Amino acid sequence: MTVATPPHAPATDVAKSSGTRLVDRVFRMRELAILAVFLVMIVVTQLGNSQFLTEQGIKDLLLNATILVLVATGQSLVVITRNVDLSVGSTLGISAFAAGTHLHGGGDPVVAVALAVLLGIGCGLLNGLLVSLGQVPALVVTLGTLYIIRGIDSIWVGSRQITAADLPDSFVDFGSHGLWAVPWLALIALAVLVATAYYLKHFGSGRELYALGSHPEAARLAGIPVRRRVLFAYTVCGALAGLAGALYLARFGNVDSGTGTGYELTVVSAVVVGGVVFTGGSGSVHGAALGALLLTSINSVLPALGVSSVWVLAINGILLLLAIAVDRVVALRVASALKKRNARHA
Repeated sequence: MTVATPPHAPATDVAKSSGTRLVDRVFRMRELAILAVFLVMIVVTQLGNSQFLTEQGIKDLLLNATILVLVATGQSLVVITRNVDLSVGSTLGISAFAAGTHLHGGGDPVVAVALAVLLGIGCGLLNGLLVSLGQVPALVVTLGTLYIIRGIDSIWVGSRQITAADLPDSFVDFGSHGLWAVPWLALIALAVLVATAYYLKHFGSGRELYALGSHPEAARLAGIPVRRRVLFAYTVCGALAGLAGALYLARFGNVDSGTGTGYELTVVSAVVVGGVVFTGGSGSVHGAALGALLLTSINSVLPALGVSSVWVLAINGILLLLAIAVDRVVALRVASALKKRNARHA
C-alpha cells in the first residue's frame, strides 16, 4: 500500500516515513539473505551427498519444517505486538494428545483436529486475557501457563503413550503422503501462511498489530483497541499451536507426556532469525517461515554431510545472536536517519 505524503506534511511525519522505508528495505534484504543461505546450504549438501535431494529427501525437508512453520506463524503475530508466547510447546503437546485420545477411541479425524484447535484456542485465550486485561507482562504469564499446561498434560497422560498402531490408517497416511514430494501437511502450512500474510497486509486490524508493536501508547491514543488486538493475536497463536499438535500426531504417530517440551525456544529462534523484531512492530510471517525452514533444514543437512548433530544447537544459537545483532544495527541506523531528517527539516 502506497501512502502519499501531503505537500505540507510535518517534518516528523516525513522522517518517520523515511525511517519506516529504511526498516522495510533492510528486512526485505534480510529475508532474501536467509533464502540465499538456505539455497546455498542445500546446494553444498547435494554436492557432498548426491542422495540428499531425492523425492523422499525433499519430502522430509518439508515435513520437518511444517510444524515449526505453523507455530512460528502464530508466534509472529504475538511478537509483532511486542509480546511473546512461551506456552506454545505445551499447547502443542496437550492438543496432540487430545486428538490422539479421540482417535484412539474410534473418533473421526476431522473432529480430532477440531478438538486440538479448540483446545489451542482455549490456551491462547487464557494467555491473551491475562496479558491484555490483567496487564501482566507476557513473559511472566506465558512462562506460568507453560508449566500449568505441561503439568495438566503430565497428569492427564501419565505414563500412557499413543502410537501409530492406535490411530486410523487414513490419518497416519495423510501425515506422510502428498502431491509428489510436497506433503499434504506442507500444503496446509502454506495455506495458513499465505492467509496470515494477506491478513496482515490488507486488513486494517492486521496493520494495527504493527502499530501496536511499534508504539503501544501512541496506538492507544490513536483509538486502536489495544487489548482486543493482543487478545486476537494470542488466540490465533494458540489455535495454530493446536493445529500443529494435530499435524504433529499425523506426522509422527507418537505422542506422550513429553511431546513439545522445549519447542517454544525453537519457535522463538525461528521467528527472530526470520526477521521479526523481538521489540515488536517489524517483520513478516514470510520471514518467520524462512527462519523455521532454515533451522529445521540444519537438522537434515549436518547428518547428510557427516557432521555430528551436536553442532545443531550451537549453530542455532549463533544464528539467533546474529539476528539480534542485526536488529540492533537496524535500530541504530533508523534512529540516526530520523535524527538527521529532523535536523534537516527543523
